Amino acid sequence: MPLASDEHIGARVRIARNAAGLTQVELGDFLGRTADWVAGVENGRLALDRFSVITAIAERCDVDVVWLLGQPYRLQHNGGSLAHAHIPALRTALRRSGLILSGHPGMSPSGAPADLEALRRRTQEANSARQAANLPRVAMVLPPLVEDLNTALLLLDGSGREDALRLLADAARTARMCLNQLGYPDLAWVSAEVAAGAATQLGDPVMKAAVAWDRCGALLHQATLKEAVAVADAALRDLEPYASGRSADERAVSLRGALHLRAAIGHARGGRADDAWARIDAALEDADRLGPDWYDLEAQTVFGRGTVAVHAVEAGVEVDQPDAGLKRVPHADVTKVPSKERRTHFAIDEARALHRMGRSASAVVKLREAAGQAPYYVYADPMARALVSDLARVGVPSQAATLSGLIRNMELVS
Repeated sequence: MPLASDEHIGARVRIARNAAGLTQVELGDFLGRTADWVAGVENGRLALDRFSVITAIAERCDVDVVWLLGQPYRLQHNGGSLAHAHIPALRTALRRSGLILSGHPGMSPSGAPADLEALRRRTQEANSARQAANLPRVAMVLPPLVEDLNTALLLLDGSGREDALRLLADAARTARMCLNQLGYPDLAWVSAEVAAGAATQLGDPVMKAAVAWDRCGALLHQATLKEAVAVADAALRDLEPYASGRSADERAVSLRGALHLRAAIGHARGGRADDAWARIDAALEDADRLGPDWYDLEAQTVFGRGTVAVHAVEAGVEVDQPDAGLKRVPHADVTKVPSKERRTHFAIDEARALHRMGRSASAVVKLREAAGQAPYYVYADPMARALVSDLARVGVPSQAATLSGLIRNMELVS
């Protein structure tokens, strides 16, 4: 039975190439591949298993990388339908947030004001669901939370309004990640801009850096790599006075490291291996300054030594140095990272690295374990889906039953 995802992405590559007026030879030359390789992708015989290659195709053919990936994936099981059902309400709430933050006249509360402490608990609940990789839960919690925060902004002043602004920035940042993973990059960007609007009104330089980290995340999902690195570097310059010297703010040091990791992935997806490894090393220096037990859940980055290892593996896959990525951060225990979302991301990229190193059976086992912990996150992740498509193409006899289960749960069969 054919894998529908391979057929779809191959068909989209063919459509994009033809729309750009390119031959298979011309697209292959741009990618450093042969025309036969392009033909193999277009007819479904070869999988696209690196975001960097998908990004290059999107750039050359001037198409949206998310369209090329076929997102959003509306999975029917594992909470998929539930997650997408809440997106229209979240879109409406975020649109109102933008209008309120801009001072647009005529905006009125949608209900009675909620207690700030209750709003704080609900914001923490949303972030906890995000770190638990429970995307359907995040999508369900956010719309009424954002709308209640909108009401608070309209009715409160002074310190109460400042508290509401901080909570809105936090909720919008949680929304950004959830929407990226669900496959709504444009709405994810709106979320990042809502967070930026709240941070600007607060004037907190550390919060502004945290919001820049989210902007980078939104840009990376849209394959606007140069802009992602530029945003990271601008935030790093603004943050430097707070992150350097004997009186350095730990929060600023942590965000500096996290921003270096954003830049590392931008460089890796652009094929700039040396720049990517330099940023990984810079982030590792900051993680070591903060100590082995530091993980920044408050800023949502979960920055720490284990998180540097997570990004190193992804960078290694993207620059085609998977072994180097796995070894870049010695003695890092990713199991201690206090975020299932980050651990699941690592498992997906570790599986991709293992497959590229010829250890396909281990890759299948790794994905199965990750899916057991965070099913929707794994089944909807574009790179996990690309990996399973390629594993199905080449075959893994020793893990045939497990691979078959992954294919069914990802709904890759037509």
